[in-house]
Amino acid sequence: MTADDRVPAPRAPQPRPRTRVVLAEVSRRDDRADRTRAELAQQTRVGDALVRGLVRAQLSLALRLSLVVLVGLGGLPWLFAIAPAVGRVTVFGANLPWLLLAVASFPFLIVVGWAYVRLAERNEQDFTDLVQRPEH
Repeated sequence: MTADDRVPAPRAPQPRPRTRVVLAEVSRRDDRADRTRAELAQQTRVGDALVRGLVRAQLSLALRLSLVVLVGLGGLPWLFAIAPAVGRVTVFGANLPWLLLAVASFPFLIVVGWAYVRLAERNEQDFTDLVQRPEH
């Protein structure tokens, strides 16, 4: 083998020059979110107003769903008092009032509880989005 027959060794790839990317908007957004979080932590008037808004939304939700339960379950005795014939209906050998109160009330309460948890979490997510939203 001669010097001309040798295969040249592969060359190492040349590194590219570094490019620095600066996202000024990201740092400003973090500063604003940090400021809002600080207002919440330091209990300023703005932070207090934000927290009161969340508490008010959660209370409103709880009262509305309590009204649904009150009308749904509390209305059954009124229904049977106003329409006694409905109270005498028999289904599967049991009186309708007993079936509604003993069997149907539990799935109803589970659905209302599930709805409350889901809507309360949505209120909290809206609050979190409001706190972390960049200001324009």
